Amino acid sequence: MLTMNWWTRILDFISPRLCVVCGERLSPTERSICSVCLLHLPRTTYQFTPDDNPMAQLFWHLTPVKRAAALLYYEPHSELARLIYDLKYHDRPDIGEDMGRLMANEMQLARFFDGIDVLLPVPLSRKRLRQRGYNQSEQLAIGVSDITHLPVVTKALRRKHFVKSQTRLSRHERQENVEDMFELLDGSLLQGKHVLLIDDICTTGATLIACVDVLKNILGIRLSVLTLGFTKT
Repeated sequence: MLTMNWWTRILDFISPRLCVVCGERLSPTERSICSVCLLHLPRTTYQFTPDDNPMAQLFWHLTPVKRAAALLYYEPHSELARLIYDLKYHDRPDIGEDMGRLMANEMQLARFFDGIDVLLPVPLSRKRLRQRGYNQSEQLAIGVSDITHLPVVTKALRRKHFVKSQTRLSRHERQENVEDMFELLDGSLLQGKHVLLIDDICTTGATLIACVDVLKNILGIRLSVLTLGFTKT
């Protein structure tokens, strides 16, 4: 929550902050999204069944993921789609941090973070990072860290290159697009730890599976997954 002080009130008067979903003016205690829009975002409640839900099932028999959850359902042209578009393409890293805090607050109710040691945001390619100026998944992780106080690790995994967006690809094309996409830089940072991978959207799980495939042979590692949105199929 924002501190309701005179400085905040003055800034809001000079340059009003607007809800990224409905465009209405935010109150001094609201961040990125107003209370009404926040209430109506479609929750998955997957955090209450983290080892057996439609998202977790994407990883069954493919890769060793302990638990998996997304906070919200994602659909094209929805409120969440507009929010993520602003986060990624309109220079709004603050949206990522705000939604990360929301994720953490709601996931904590289900004890989703119990036993987690570190947060690992899915990395961007250097080209994408230069274009955008920040990694939206890292911004989400920073927000989660603000609430959980878990450390964010960014030096263990690297995305080697960017081929093309996953948005319009089929399941098979998504898997091919991320094949050999990631490489391990420093496995010692994750050795013996329960690592929570964080990304913005999970559709087929291809990107997350590609990350897990690189990480899974680190000695003593355990892996779980958290995303802001999950695409209904």
